[in-house]
Amino acid sequence: MSYTVMINLAVFVGLLFGLMHLASRGFSLSQRVLTSLVLGALLGLVFQMIYGADPAAIKETLAWSNIVGSGYVSLLKMIIMPLILVSMIAAVVKMDEISTLGKIGGTVVAILIGTTILSAVVGIAVANVFGLSADGLTNGARELARAEVLQSRQGVVTDLSFPKIILSFIPQNIFSDLAGSRPTSIIAVVIFGILTGIAGLHVTKDEPEQGRKFREFMETAQSVVMKLVRLVINLTPYGVLSLMTKVTAGSSGSDILDLLSFIVASYVAIALMFVVHGLLLTGFGINTLIYFKKVWPVLTFAFTSRSSAATIPLNVETQIRDLKHHPTIANFSATFGATIGQNGCAGIYPAMLATMIAPTMGIDPLDPTFMLTLVGVVAISSFGIAGIGGGATFAALMVLPAMGLPVVLVALLISIEPLIDMARTALNVNGAMTAGSITNQVLQLDTSQDESAVAPTSQT
Repeated sequence: MSYTVMINLAVFVGLLFGLMHLASRGFSLSQRVLTSLVLGALLGLVFQMIYGADPAAIKETLAWSNIVGSGYVSLLKMIIMPLILVSMIAAVVKMDEISTLGKIGGTVVAILIGTTILSAVVGIAVANVFGLSADGLTNGARELARAEVLQSRQGVVTDLSFPKIILSFIPQNIFSDLAGSRPTSIIAVVIFGILTGIAGLHVTKDEPEQGRKFREFMETAQSVVMKLVRLVINLTPYGVLSLMTKVTAGSSGSDILDLLSFIVASYVAIALMFVVHGLLLTGFGINTLIYFKKVWPVLTFAFTSRSSAATIPLNVETQIRDLKHHPTIANFSATFGATIGQNGCAGIYPAMLATMIAPTMGIDPLDPTFMLTLVGVVAISSFGIAGIGGGATFAALMVLPAMGLPVVLVALLISIEPLIDMARTALNVNGAMTAGSITNQVLQLDTSQDESAVAPTSQT
């Protein structure tokens, strides 16, 4: 390790200790997350300015500093499956009517798909306003290499019919799904948890004493898991500092400038969808300013981690503790929102891409038939993304062929994908929490008996 790298890491460690000091001074989690976001961005930019001519120094520094960020993400992934399984079982056994599950699931999914349709409309509109076209993009060696990979992946996507996607949701081996062996493992665990909870309700009805013991056991297990979640979430500021440093220090300025118009248009579309979410929340009587203040740490982590799945524990915990959502609604919206109806990856991105590519194929992107067809395809594909994984890229691989458009052009945007994907992931997660908030407001389920699902607030 060179002296330069040692100095860089000393500065990084100093910032970590600074964040610890803020915690000891009583700063809230959201304040510390915002501070770490700014510090990470500044540190990454400083690395870029100082070591721009020596990328090896940046690479070695990030290899060490990213231990914190990657370690934090790994811890979050570690608790995803236990959290989903225990929370779903505990939430279901507390419900008096099984029919309520159908209302919750149906409402959440309907809102997720509905907001994805709106995001597709926004994506089409922004792409047309900015006059984006694939004609203006140039492809280099990396893009051409990526194109070959995408063409091979397209075959995997086209082999998946909608019935096969639905079947992939059904758990076959719960231990395998708990290990995350399939793209649809999360939904499979949700279904297993629901079925186990329903079985517990039947036991309670037939054998009240056994049912009471089972319920108490699940309540205890949920309390332990939620405490574990809280312990991990308290590490969020340190993980965000590391992840943001990596994002800014590892980005290529030349790549960003080459495709600046698409980046700007993407962020405009994403910002508009955040406004749409706010309007929907307001329409259902929810204070938007208070809502966004409470979910800020979740969105910040989603932005820096670029992982909707890894954000599930923080998402669930925030919905239950801060937004006061019913645990079942929180778990449904967080888990389904990570795999179904993603507003950014499955809505805005493929819609904008199709609108950009259409003129190169002699199609008028303003043709009503084209736009309506595209919105319909996006809506269907946004549900199917859960069956294959892969986020925005796979969404495009499903939408573009369905519209008769070439998929190779997806590769042209590889250089700036990480930069846009951060905001898309934040939008995906906010869409899930918006669905949870609206569902909670519509159904008005009693949460007075669910205090055990809420982990105590900690400032450490």
